[in-house]
Amino acid sequence: MAVLSEKNIHKGLSILQNMQDSKLITHLNSCVHCGLCADSCMYYLTYKEARFVPAKKVDFISSIYKRYYTSIGKYAPFLAKAKELDETSSAEMVDLFFGACTLCGRCSLHCSIGVDIAFLVRTGRVMLAEMGLIPASIQSTVDASIQTGNNMGITTEEFVDTIKWLEDDLRDELNDESVTIPLDRKDRNILYTLNPREPKFFPLSISAMAKIFHVARESWTLSTSMYDITNYGFFTGSKGEATMIAKRLQEEVGTLNAKELILAECGHGSRAFRWEGPNYLAKKFDFKTRTSVELIAHYIKSGRIKVDKNKLKQKITLHDPCNLVRNGGIVMEQRYILDQVANDFVEMTPHGIDNFCCGGGGGQLAMSEYNERRMGIGGRKADQISNTGARVVVTPCHNCVDQLIQLNSHYKLNVQVKTLAEIVADAIIVD
Repeated sequence: MAVLSEKNIHKGLSILQNMQDSKLITHLNSCVHCGLCADSCMYYLTYKEARFVPAKKVDFISSIYKRYYTSIGKYAPFLAKAKELDETSSAEMVDLFFGACTLCGRCSLHCSIGVDIAFLVRTGRVMLAEMGLIPASIQSTVDASIQTGNNMGITTEEFVDTIKWLEDDLRDELNDESVTIPLDRKDRNILYTLNPREPKFFPLSISAMAKIFHVARESWTLSTSMYDITNYGFFTGSKGEATMIAKRLQEEVGTLNAKELILAECGHGSRAFRWEGPNYLAKKFDFKTRTSVELIAHYIKSGRIKVDKNKLKQKITLHDPCNLVRNGGIVMEQRYILDQVANDFVEMTPHGIDNFCCGGGGGQLAMSEYNERRMGIGGRKADQISNTGARVVVTPCHNCVDQLIQLNSHYKLNVQVKTLAEIVADAIIVD
């Protein structure tokens, strides 16, 4: 790491100073070191290093707070176990808060007194962002979003060509020339978003959702200028950049005058816009926002689409994305859908809000410097999948899809990985 200037150190400390409210102080000082969080954390369970225990991360940021904002920390830092914010401690913060946490929130769920450990880790990331210490690999993803409108740097021409190709292909599949994947249409009921990994690497997931919209006779559109649901500023702790990305999507809803924004299968993207977006922008949205998971469940329940569960012959299991389920409250909708489309659906153990992260969350998938560690903690998810005996793993999150595909290869699981839209499109009845 480069030598830190006093100015940058002050910027990092100013985050703690400006956040001196009841939430920060309560969570910094409430840990009783019971150890329950250790058994919740994939990093500690995999590597058995004491520094990976979530409570140790709480202690780390608490020690910096004590050093600068408590009397005992200022005058007797040894007694308070207070820590200076310098090059050494900053480097350790980067490794712990970026390289050893997926922000999954499982430790917070299991905390005996409810310490929001993920909130404190995010606070540490915000400090590092102010100090200019965001890992370069994940920052490049944010830079691409700011500069091009999507995190993959896809040009508008490339995007439109992909959509037109998918539209032609879907018309052939359904033998119906009326099939369309509309672009930039105003006054539609729905503006649908995408994870840029879809047009870049997984275009069939776009076709799957377009097929569902067609059968449901939905009034919808994509935008060519702002379709990216992801927001890696949420992971880096750069609130200014996260706000800019959220604002662009909010403004595009207004530009196209859509009644509702449907968030694609992306756990962190859904959370960053639906729940954090109003905080970033300091105002409520004047349009309805739902995830595609909720929308598909509504289509089936209301009879707008019909499915045949006998079309899917293989055993299916479900991976719950952390930000959609544990941190977003969408738990039963995907299970209702899979019960409707599959004869042989089996849960992982544990599952639901207690499920283990795939290992790619928190921006880990974007940080190449931690690839080995990411694949290591993913072994627990690989074991969960293997223990179900399923041949198909469904997950409503494209970051999770990518991580699971890599785990499938690395751990030789011999499974298929699909999005929820893809599995529904396989079972849908086309009239």
